[in-house]
Amino acid sequence: MIKSIPIGTFAFFLYLNAIVSAQSQPNIVVLLADDLGWSAVGYHNREFETPHIDSIVRDGMELDQFYVAPMCSPTRAGFMTGRYPIRFGLARAVIPPQRDFGLPTDETTIAEALGELGYEHRGVFGKWHLGHRRAKWHPLNQGFTHFHGHYNGAIDYFDLTREGERDWHTNFDASDEQGYSTDLIAAAAAGWIKQVASEEAPYFCYVPFNAPHSPFQAPDSAVERFERMSPQGQARRDRKSSPVRQTYAAMIWKMDQGIGKILQAIEQSGESDQTIVLFFSDNGGVGKIRDNNAPLRGSKLTVFEGGTRVPACVRWPGHIAPGTKSDARMGYVDLMPTLVALAGGKANSMTDKPLDGIDIAPLLLGEAAQPLTARLESRPWFSYHGQQGEQSEHLAVIHDGWKLKVNGPRLRSPSQLRSGTNQVQLFHLSQDPLEADDLASTDNEQLERLGRLLIDHRALQPDDAVPPYSVGSKGFQPPPKWTLDPEHPNAKVGTDG
Repeated sequence: MIKSIPIGTFAFFLYLNAIVSAQSQPNIVVLLADDLGWSAVGYHNREFETPHIDSIVRDGMELDQFYVAPMCSPTRAGFMTGRYPIRFGLARAVIPPQRDFGLPTDETTIAEALGELGYEHRGVFGKWHLGHRRAKWHPLNQGFTHFHGHYNGAIDYFDLTREGERDWHTNFDASDEQGYSTDLIAAAAAGWIKQVASEEAPYFCYVPFNAPHSPFQAPDSAVERFERMSPQGQARRDRKSSPVRQTYAAMIWKMDQGIGKILQAIEQSGESDQTIVLFFSDNGGVGKIRDNNAPLRGSKLTVFEGGTRVPACVRWPGHIAPGTKSDARMGYVDLMPTLVALAGGKANSMTDKPLDGIDIAPLLLGEAAQPLTARLESRPWFSYHGQQGEQSEHLAVIHDGWKLKVNGPRLRSPSQLRSGTNQVQLFHLSQDPLEADDLASTDNEQLERLGRLLIDHRALQPDDAVPPYSVGSKGFQPPPKWTLDPEHPNAKVGTDG
């Protein structure tokens, strides 16, 4: 539900702005953190310093029940398409360095949809992680007009390398740019916004930071800022060997400073009131960081709440009421249809594939919030990964206030829920959001009902889905500077330079 807003002048102001928005298109800026824990933002935990992220909450709406996939590539794929990535084989695992796999080109991406709606400039800055072996999976062939960043996850923040090879690019070309990756990503995005904002056409800027994903690295000056987090007797030694929690906080602070530069660029462009800014994390924080997702249970690579429910917020001055909060359940697959709707389009009419996401624009704008909230609550919400293979899969479904979580061999039959082959946990989530009380042994009706939903969802995965993470890693040698497969030459599509 949304905090109550006094009926009167401000409500009428929102109504007028909704009419105006139908006649003009907003700029769209999406800021994505990588492995950011629930309790690692200032508005949840003052131990961490995120004043610029906090300002988005203050100036806009906190999305308190925002869900994503339990790891990186699937969340990016679902955001891009508005579809559960299991439908096209990108839910089981992330795309590791050795993998010859990517976001299928027959999927309609948000960048392609916005391009059809007149968004001439569509830039991505940071970690792509949706295919790096072939040119067809490159951002410039998936609807974007400019790319600045890296193909793989988990690059070295200072050397900009993965598997010993530099992974840093501008459009199709390897770049020799030097610096701390978080700073470089923010500077490139801010500079691009200043460049394209001067034109009449709206723009789409997607900034998938690699922070605060491992390796845990930050400049010495940033690490020193969080000396208070250093465990007693573990003094900071250097940027690559500091106590993990201390360095993690420094990485988040550096990302927040970068977000500040991007917000400043928007402000200086004079188009702040015409710009939607959305922030969220791609999954929960890693478990090795103490209390990373507290008070939620679990972490990244689990389908407990701590792995899939993440910090998220959105602002649009004059359209989204400041200081509001929604606890409607929504998530990554809803963003593509929502942002397309706010841009004046209908995502369902721009693709021949079924969307799983729901347009939540009315909820953000304060229009018909109750009916939409009821619709969001009535749909099942699914989480899945099988990164280690079919003998160790993780699935969960939330529906009608209940949550079923199943770990173990691939779920094919309801009989597995009682056979002992799988770990089965049932929570009355609406009453037990911290997943403390397992009711699997006491409620056969809910177990059976939710189990059948999970079986049907798992059956969506095609046979040619992305393999488990470690497949093909032995003996893998990356190409120099992570160049694209020479058998698939660069398709030099139009770019922003």
